[in-house]
Amino acid sequence: MNDDRLVKTVCDLVADETGDPTALVANEVRRLAPLAPPAHQTRLVERAIAHLRGLGALETYVRDDTVDEVLVNDGREIWIDRGGTLRHVGTLDTDSIDLLIERVLAPLGRRIDRTSPIVDARLADGARVCAVLPPIAVDGPMLSIRRFRRLILALQDFTETAGCELLEQVLRARSNLVVSGATSSGKTSLVAALLGTIEPSHRLIVVEDTAELPLRHPHAVRLEARPPSLDGPAAVDLAQLVRTALRLRPDRIVVGEVRGDEVLALVHAMNTGHDGSIATCHANGPADALLRLESLVLQAAPSWPLTAIRHQLARSIDVVVHVERCADGRRRIAEISEVAQPSAAAATPSATAMRPLARLDPHGELATLATLSRHRR
Repeated sequence: MNDDRLVKTVCDLVADETGDPTALVANEVRRLAPLAPPAHQTRLVERAIAHLRGLGALETYVRDDTVDEVLVNDGREIWIDRGGTLRHVGTLDTDSIDLLIERVLAPLGRRIDRTSPIVDARLADGARVCAVLPPIAVDGPMLSIRRFRRLILALQDFTETAGCELLEQVLRARSNLVVSGATSSGKTSLVAALLGTIEPSHRLIVVEDTAELPLRHPHAVRLEARPPSLDGPAAVDLAQLVRTALRLRPDRIVVGEVRGDEVLALVHAMNTGHDGSIATCHANGPADALLRLESLVLQAAPSWPLTAIRHQLARSIDVVVHVERCADGRRRIAEISEVAQPSAAAATPSATAMRPLARLDPHGELATLATLSRHRR
């Protein structure tokens, strides 16, 4: 019996028992693994207890629906992100962070140690967890738990009526869409709001590195990448999942975040009949989003001419929506821009032209500047 199965068996055996959990678990470990060295038995007991117990001092914040993210810095300092504002809320006891990380990762069957000091995973409730150990984390272990947002916001939470109408027109036109923004700017929440307005008859294939996109669409299929493991099955990356999505009869393909070689498969999909596809990327604005995708294509296919890359992107992506987090913590659409159609005669590798359709004015309202001209229907 391997360690993961043994831990699960022990937890199942003591789940309904009364008494000291540590003693109950230790007795079962000694019974089921009598030949294991004492140090290994101790480790199995710790893993089983991590399965059975909560997250101690972090439990209150992880279960709080108003908290977006729980952070532990330097192995002790607890910070929370609530409504876009970071606040220091407490300090952990010395050395308790190691047990908390174990409690978080144990149910997932993931391992973190000095030989593999970084782990990025998804909890059962959809929350994302990232942990980093020394020596990579110079000042002590770090932990981030980004809570899964169960509430799907409406488009009206991001923009005014004019912006909602423009985005609904973009979706009806089956325009290929990229949502850009900084970390925690609301990209995923905006994509969830957009998907909630798509026709129920459309089949969505959603591809994510770590599944976190809340979905309310009746016909959505989700694929999640699998990271490499030292002693487990082979990795499955986003590029492979996007190629798989093409064979699953999608009406629209949704990629949670483009940041690697999957950009080639996505651009191919957007330019070969899978209209209305949606992706996100980190960028400071619509033009920067195209430049970032351009650099990703260059990294994935360095032999491609820059002119060809820019023509391909311009023919594949129709609209870029940029979202920002305001000073008061609200997430707002700052700009909606249309990608200009490339000229077939253009031979110089000039930057892809953008045409703003709407942009925040000095009063903080989204002002309409032009009408959508690219329709794929």
